Amino acid sequence: MNKLQLTTFFLLLLSSTAASSSPLPAQKTGPEGTRWAILVAGSGYYYNYRHQADVCHAYHILKKGGLRDDNIVVFMSDDVAFSVGNPRPGILINKPTGSDVYSGVPKDYTGSNCTADNFYAVILGNRSALTGGSGKVVDSGPDDTVFIYYADHGSAGLVGMPVGKSVYAHDLMEVLKKKHTANAYKSMVIYMEACEAGSMFDGVLPGDMNIYAVTASNTSESSYAFYCPGDYPAGAPPDFQTCLGDLFSISWLEDSDLHDPRKETLEQQYHAVRRRTAMDSENSSSHVMQYGDKTIAHQLLSFYIGFDDGAGADATTSRIISTTSYHDRRLATATAAIPRAAPVSQRDAVLVHLQQQFSLATRGSQEKAEAEMKLEREIFRRKQADERITRIGAMLLGGHDNAVNLMNSVRPSGHPLVDDWDCFKSFVETYEEECEEMPSEYYGKKYSRALANMCNAGVTLHQLIAACKKACPNNKLGKGMVNETIFRP
Repeated sequence: MNKLQLTTFFLLLLSSTAASSSPLPAQKTGPEGTRWAILVAGSGYYYNYRHQADVCHAYHILKKGGLRDDNIVVFMSDDVAFSVGNPRPGILINKPTGSDVYSGVPKDYTGSNCTADNFYAVILGNRSALTGGSGKVVDSGPDDTVFIYYADHGSAGLVGMPVGKSVYAHDLMEVLKKKHTANAYKSMVIYMEACEAGSMFDGVLPGDMNIYAVTASNTSESSYAFYCPGDYPAGAPPDFQTCLGDLFSISWLEDSDLHDPRKETLEQQYHAVRRRTAMDSENSSSHVMQYGDKTIAHQLLSFYIGFDDGAGADATTSRIISTTSYHDRRLATATAAIPRAAPVSQRDAVLVHLQQQFSLATRGSQEKAEAEMKLEREIFRRKQADERITRIGAMLLGGHDNAVNLMNSVRPSGHPLVDDWDCFKSFVETYEEECEEMPSEYYGKKYSRALANMCNAGVTLHQLIAACKKACPNNKLGKGMVNETIFRP
């Protein structure tokens, strides 16, 4: 090799080394515009403590991430922190050893203002459609991101609200389509904690609306409460008599507490949360699902929940490469210190509350007798709901066995719950009116799939009304009785 060739070789080597040591291109950690968030606890009453605790915890994550109160809208009935059943008045905790998450949370839409209509108006930024509340809405623009987190009870095709009508999948989607048509956001992320939450998006949310949804459960299974009584110190302290969180919710919330959102993508959190939520057997865990525009999952969490400047991370983060080994490390980190508390089906969490009241009451006391009555009444109501819907199905769908098969039928993935959403809503409302009220937490809500399948089978509203009158003669549960009488703390 001559002198010229040698010189050229070393110059090439030097330039190659310099290039390889250059930092990776910086990745943006936030949107061009503003981060907005809506937090919804869709239930009320002390025995649903966990939903408001989840939402309050989420608020503090967003606040720590730099979101201003003007850009965070909170829905919750706000009847738990100062409930007579709360052993720590004015305080909510989201895990057994947790600190207070209630303090400082805005009370935008509480009590009778915590409704589906107000929820829709807030999403659309429509102040004129609001009834009560703070008047705060998501007044977002084309460069903004929107994060919606919902925690409550649900069923096929709907999720509950503390007051008034449920949020139906089709209604929510129509609202989101209006928001999209108005070019009022750049991208949106929805986290939903509820039973059968997948049915709110599967076959309903298109992939071209710049919306990414993650659900606690698929279209046909329960989601699970966590940190429940009976497992202390892994679960709630005994004097709480209720579950402190929900498994999907505490998984994403605690993951967000532990990691810098500038170094974690939505996809990485999805995998970590999915694996933690499925930490137990099939009988006590659910399948976390994702819907909509899944390319959004490659974005950093910081685009939606913000980031803490004091976290010690760089202002920009290197390109994140998703690998299996990364997920394995994250899973090890996320689960290393998890107390092995037993998850409880959302629909059975109220039984845990009632059983705890009964077991802790003094033998022979009036309190013990009342606790026993409440527990027996709830068990009776469940049996009654099972029998009613089975009788209705048998009358309308050709006998008991055929009815059971048709009512439990689940459509293939990618297909909406029902063909005619107006039929579905009218069937749910008719069943509520003729047979029983279905507040967001009540067991009978689980039969919304049966009503959807009756619509799909061609049953008419007239036929359903006639069947309900036969199956539920003079046996309707009065509105409010379920909560006011049976579950009053």
